[in-house]
Amino acid sequence: MGERCDWCGTDPLYVAYHDHEWGVPEFDSRALWEKLVLDGFQAGLSWLTILRKRENFRTAFEGFDPERIAGWGEPEIARCLADPGIVRHRGKIEATIDNARGFLEIEDTQGFYDFVWAHVGHVPVQNAFASMAEVPAQTPLSQDLSKKLRGAGFRFCGPTIVYAWLQATGVVNDHLVGCPIRPRVAAMAPGTEAPEPR
Repeated sequence: MGERCDWCGTDPLYVAYHDHEWGVPEFDSRALWEKLVLDGFQAGLSWLTILRKRENFRTAFEGFDPERIAGWGEPEIARCLADPGIVRHRGKIEATIDNARGFLEIEDTQGFYDFVWAHVGHVPVQNAFASMAEVPAQTPLSQDLSKKLRGAGFRFCGPTIVYAWLQATGVVNDHLVGCPIRPRVAAMAPGTEAPEPR
């Protein structure tokens, strides 16, 4: 067995996330949106910090139900700002409300899943980087998608955040070529049958 992508280190929670979630193609609109919101909250922080608080976020944000969050106002913002279990950042909380509204508009017109995956022809991009030094912080794909999201009213979705999101949701497979998880994730592309997790 080769070595995992070195960004996950040895923390058991991070290793489990790397092995079973990161890069796995996500086709559910609401789950895609949740991950984008959490990537926005990560800005300036480590992903491990967000991962450790993820269940608290899910509770605070009502299961990341965009229809409920789109109707939030100052009382809900104040409640979140008083919650020590999440990242208490007014701008990011307010952005989540705007992002919920943007999500609902896209979901109603074409479906958020289709909006995202149409950018890659509904087939995950299979990169072949040998080291983390080769992995870009952003790409023309993330720049284009970021611009379209911002045009739909989204915030905290710059091209670097969007690229991290595309990696996490398997729109782009950036598991390194020597990573033992890479072949399993690659096999999850449409038209292939994914083997059982090891």
